[in-house]
Amino acid sequence: MGKQFDAMLPQHEAFIRQQHIYFIGSAPLSEEGHVSVSPKGHDSLRILSASRVAYLDLTGSGNETSAHLEENGRITVMFCAFDGAPNILRLYGTGKVVLPDSPEWDTLYPLFTPLPGARQIMDIEVHKVQTSCGYSIPFMSYTGERDTLQRWAAQKGEDELIQYRKEKNMKSIDGMPTTLSVLYK
Repeated sequence: MGKQFDAMLPQHEAFIRQQHIYFIGSAPLSEEGHVSVSPKGHDSLRILSASRVAYLDLTGSGNETSAHLEENGRITVMFCAFDGAPNILRLYGTGKVVLPDSPEWDTLYPLFTPLPGARQIMDIEVHKVQTSCGYSIPFMSYTGERDTLQRWAAQKGEDELIQYRKEKNMKSIDGMPTTLSVLYK
């Protein structure tokens, strides 16, 4: 059923571009630490090459992925077909956090549609691609994007977002520092 590849094939890239939601998985090295699985939406993921993707990360209530990438770099991106033929596709890789004050930001950020609350970009080198059947995934209809997070971020404005990030996004739930702790010393 499942097949593995060293990089994304054109059909993998086409499948990824059709998805409205994807999931990010990361974990600390400590067995007491919490595994994070986070859904992502909007037009926030870019395929940079057959072995590299990046996503624009928006301000949220936590920042687990940043802390995990800072510690060990491990990350998985998962896509599921909720319509059409059943399919699950996972990208296994190592990632790094790109902050707005870095030279990489100036290269990557223009690739994205600007979204209110953008706080960082996750840049991921893919070392394995895996497909699996997805036979048990239900059919679900896409009716549109929620704009709640964007409205919240726009209403807060940049100064309040920075304060929010300092209060809520500097450490993981396990107390690990996130990359934002470098930006907001």
